[in-house]
Amino acid sequence: MLDINELFKEDYSVLEDARLAAADDRLTADVCREKLWAVAKNYQRLIRESYRLISRSDRAERELNRMNEQLQQLAVRLEYEATHDPLTAVFNRSAIINHINQGLTTGHVALILLDIDHFKRINDEYGHPMGDRVICALVARIRRAVPQSAAIGRVGGEEFTIVLPKARVEEAMITASYIHSSLNASPLEVLPQQLVTASFGVSLGHKDSDFETLYSTADTALYHAKKRGRNQVALHEDFFRPQVKMGLSSENVQH
Repeated sequence: MLDINELFKEDYSVLEDARLAAADDRLTADVCREKLWAVAKNYQRLIRESYRLISRSDRAERELNRMNEQLQQLAVRLEYEATHDPLTAVFNRSAIINHINQGLTTGHVALILLDIDHFKRINDEYGHPMGDRVICALVARIRRAVPQSAAIGRVGGEEFTIVLPKARVEEAMITASYIHSSLNASPLEVLPQQLVTASFGVSLGHKDSDFETLYSTADTALYHAKKRGRNQVALHEDFFRPQVKMGLSSENVQH
């Protein structure tokens, strides 16, 4: 432990000499000047030392602030990388699972499961770099078609989810149909020579359900969409009502 008295021992000694000199009438002017000069030198040294310590403290504070800022930036980056798909910048599978499970604790959640039709053919014919560009372009198309409250996730190579918190089945079907119509209306910009289509499965998870149950029902609906010829939207049979299937068009979608 630092002893303050020991640290300033020399300064105390000089001050004591000066005090004694001031009280001694017998000392000559030269001796008094000598004592005063000693006090002045020590005072100058203390000023320099104080300035040095303050400067060091300021530098240390600036460095600490810089390191804290870097740590905060690193934490944000690591959090982002842990929750987002590196190719498309949408949520990854684990983040979507958490998102759905959290949503189901407070209410119902609609889920759209989307799978790109014949994606392997695109990779085989045009190469994997083109396949990656197709995926990114399709995600951009999805972003323009879904409500701001939707959470988009990539849960497989060419499989995506659109999570709609507190949405009704009808709203989820309209959103899925809008994306479907958008993909069929024009080719993706990166592959203008052909349409890239997708199959859709739609389901609804009720409060206190879980991701696995909701995903399973949406996946079953997706399976039926593929079985019927792909490039279409299918609703899980548990939620089928005639009015859900009637009158779905892109004009009904609200953003």
